[in-house]
Amino acid sequence: MTETDFIAGLPKAELHLHIEGSLEPELMFQLAQRNSVAIPYASVEDVRAAYDFSNLQDFLDIYYAGAAVLRVRQDFHDLAMAYFTRAAADGVLHAELMFDPQTHTDRGIAFEEVIEGLLSAMAAAEAQFGMTSQLILSFLRHLSEEAAFATLEAAEPWLDRITAVGLDSSEVGHPPEKFARVFAAARGRGLKITAHAGEEGPPAYVHEALDLLKVDRIDHGNRALEDDALVARLAAEGMTLTVCPLSNLKLCVVDDLADHPLDRMLALGLKATVNSDDPAYFGGYVADNYRAVAEARGLSRGDLVTLARNSFTGSFLTPEAIAANLEKLDAYAASQG
Repeated sequence: MTETDFIAGLPKAELHLHIEGSLEPELMFQLAQRNSVAIPYASVEDVRAAYDFSNLQDFLDIYYAGAAVLRVRQDFHDLAMAYFTRAAADGVLHAELMFDPQTHTDRGIAFEEVIEGLLSAMAAAEAQFGMTSQLILSFLRHLSEEAAFATLEAAEPWLDRITAVGLDSSEVGHPPEKFARVFAAARGRGLKITAHAGEEGPPAYVHEALDLLKVDRIDHGNRALEDDALVARLAAEGMTLTVCPLSNLKLCVVDDLADHPLDRMLALGLKATVNSDDPAYFGGYVADNYRAVAEARGLSRGDLVTLARNSFTGSFLTPEAIAANLEKLDAYAASQG
């Protein structure tokens, strides 16, 4: 079996996936036509050319422009089903989807349209692929604390179907501290907590995510490696890091995948995982990320199995569901020698 086939068949979870970031140019054009939405690109090729960005803000500008084609619940259903279909082919048994309701409600789209479309696709993916999934409501950190509280209030009728809250968008200049109160309110409602920290922002943001937001896991976390004491703490606490190699390359967090710190993270005892972040924009879905970093860093099959194991143990699944998925992973690893 080739490494490509081994990675595709490797049972895994994806923990860091922005569903809006899986909007492929072809679907963008299809939805623009269906909804009579004007977009600033004349062709699929123009969109792909626009993806030649070099930093987080340039990416976000394109990301929000693309989201304008998402109007009604069928659009969100179609978007999520396109992702689930690709994820199933990549060996994903469980996915935790981040969604940005403020990206849509600020355009006048009802919260209900967004979440009901996603929930219907999640049910269809479980029926069709046997894939479980959960929702992470992400607050946009460039907006205000007041706006985040309003979003949490809008989500109230669906909180039993939302697993966690997260924090994404422009990191620099928007420290986790800004949202400490809304995260405390979410935690009080029984929601899990995650946050982007240490991607473009400094190690101090990782400290704030731990101490002020009281996160259950860290999204990205690369820059934590600049702080030895922080690395030791993350390792001691078993804190999961949802690392996104191709995203790191595209956004110049690393200049070359040959320099990616993923295997260093594992060697330091950090509970790293591999994820695709915004795959339509960053050049690959989760198996593509595994393959790219495995080739660049010479990862062994043992390393790949460890990364997959971390993806399940770092998920927000129940202990029973985690154990069941680990059984599948162990059986697969054993069958491949």
